[in-house]
Amino acid sequence: MTGLGPEYFPLFLFLSIALLLAGIIFGLSYLLSSHESDAEKLSTYECGFDAYDDSRKTFDVRFYLVAILFLVFDLEISYLFPWAVTLSSLSAFGFWTMTLFLLLLTVGFVYEWKKGALDWE
Repeated sequence: MTGLGPEYFPLFLFLSIALLLAGIIFGLSYLLSSHESDAEKLSTYECGFDAYDDSRKTFDVRFYLVAILFLVFDLEISYLFPWAVTLSSLSAFGFWTMTLFLLLLTVGFVYEWKKGALDWE
């Protein structure tokens, strides 16, 4: 009865090298980076709030709206990749179904644009 060692040796070697390399990169980045806080680190982030402020402060609902719209349109656009890969082998029904989906996606985007959901005041 032979062991499984020779069959799994390349996998073990790959994982060992990957873990070693990840440890080296992590260790070097920790050693070479600065740990002092400066004005840039303590400045306000993209949301416009102070980084170290009261966590119970009210948050503008427009941030949530933009995030939800981004997720909705981003996830729907992700359906384009498998469709584009199999486009040459699809029937006319598959083509027109995705065309209708893209039309509905565009109508939804224009609707949100006209309602002002994408405007920042």
